[in-house]
Amino acid sequence: QVQLVEAGGGLVQPGGSLRLSCAASGSIFSINTMAWYRQAPGKQRELVAAIATGGRTNYADSAKDRFTISRDYAKNTVYLQMNSLKPEDTAVYYCNTAWASPYDYWGQGTQVTVSS
Repeated sequence: QVQLVEAGGGLVQPGGSLRLSCAASGSIFSINTMAWYRQAPGKQRELVAAIATGGRTNYADSAKDRFTISRDYAKNTVYLQMNSLKPEDTAVYYCNTAWASPYDYWGQGTQVTVSS
């Protein structure tokens, strides 16, 4: 059974930092490129960052130089370190495989709100 449990969101001021975590089922974590997505109110879900099994990473332009994705195989966990947060980063953040579709299983996500 697939499980994705996101955590670490919260309310932060502009310029602040948060570290998100996602505990994933071993069945999907160990063999897949994993990714973080976000969905802001009234917008489609978008891919923010991805990390391959070998560690290669990719970022959306909006996340480059501010966000860092990493993965811990011992814990089946994917992380997203977010620095220099902006109000436009406000969204619900989800993790999944890099090719997940809207019809696949998704976790509950974690809310990130950037506001003064």
